[in-house]
Amino acid sequence: MTLAAKSGGPLSGLVVVDLTRILAGPYCTLLLADLGARVIKVELPGSGDDAREVGPFIDNGDGTRTSAYFFSVNRNKESIALDLKLPADREIFERLLDSADVLVENFTPGTMDRLGYGWAGLHASRPKLILASISGFGQTGPYRELPAYDMVVQAMGGILSLTGEEGGPPTRVGVSIGDLAAGMFGAVGVQAAIIERQRSGLGKHVDVAMLDAQVSLLENALARCQIEGRVPGPIGSRHPSITPFGVFKARDGYLVLAAGNDRIFPALCDAIGMPALKIDPRFKTNAERCLHHGELKGAIEQALGARAATEWLALLQERGIPTGPMNDVAGVMRDPQLRARDMLMELPLPNGRPLTVAACPVRFAGEPSRPATPAPRLDEHRSSLVRELGL
Repeated sequence: MTLAAKSGGPLSGLVVVDLTRILAGPYCTLLLADLGARVIKVELPGSGDDAREVGPFIDNGDGTRTSAYFFSVNRNKESIALDLKLPADREIFERLLDSADVLVENFTPGTMDRLGYGWAGLHASRPKLILASISGFGQTGPYRELPAYDMVVQAMGGILSLTGEEGGPPTRVGVSIGDLAAGMFGAVGVQAAIIERQRSGLGKHVDVAMLDAQVSLLENALARCQIEGRVPGPIGSRHPSITPFGVFKARDGYLVLAAGNDRIFPALCDAIGMPALKIDPRFKTNAERCLHHGELKGAIEQALGARAATEWLALLQERGIPTGPMNDVAGVMRDPQLRARDMLMELPLPNGRPLTVAACPVRFAGEPSRPATPAPRLDEHRSSLVRELGL
């Protein structure tokens, strides 16, 4: 017997078997699940995904606790606990593979071969199956068997060297961008392989490395290193090639300004009551403004100090100046734009309390947001899956 697919979303019809844990892999399968794929999470008996033991924790009121970390990236999935070293559990797993379109894993390269599910064997026995492997350094190269965490690839990929205040120490990006970027590229790779399979009838092995994903996010830093002849370093909130573009202090707090061209800059000068800045030779062009960014920031903040940040935001937005508030996470949760777009959803915890999580950011015109199911309890769906498989 085969597993039924979900009926809603652009990826409905796809069945994904998910062997991933912690963050990079689960984020990939979260995106696939949010877009309509049926995702079956295969976990270790007893302990499950390691992320179940990563805080913060919520007391379930029955002597157990739920990891909010795990809860936030495992919605819309089903859970079954299998020990792939046991014949009976391997039979269930292989029945799952028989129904699957995609298998996603984020083990260290070589682990799937040792388990007996390497790409060569899988492709020979199930030629239509797509295998997505997300790892620290990829399936090839001298680092392939080294372990990696987000912090490691942020450092090795150059992101740490570009983050923070000028002259300050290397600074980690405030979210796990190493894991999250790899997960996103994994989802892109899976969908590309699905389209290719429609033409060829064959699955592909998608190979995504966290380090590769970090390097792909270096934007123009690689070009600047070669063209300017110096290694880029941290410069705080400002942009290396556009000025004014960053965080500025008003009377009572901060706001962001992005007057990124020679049309918007004069309008900004008029809006803040500093028309003389428009004709100052230091600030006539973007190139000159970049050279004199410190003097310009001082002049802008002198003007902004006359009013509260909220007053400036209203005035600048009215005049079409790109600006925004400096939200903390609590501010994000209150933001009316995000609420209007259903970007924050409430899912019930095992104790009945709701927890607000970020929704999928992909929207389709004219379609409402799809309802979601909360992250599963460990092995929650074993009975139903086994029955569905006819075992």
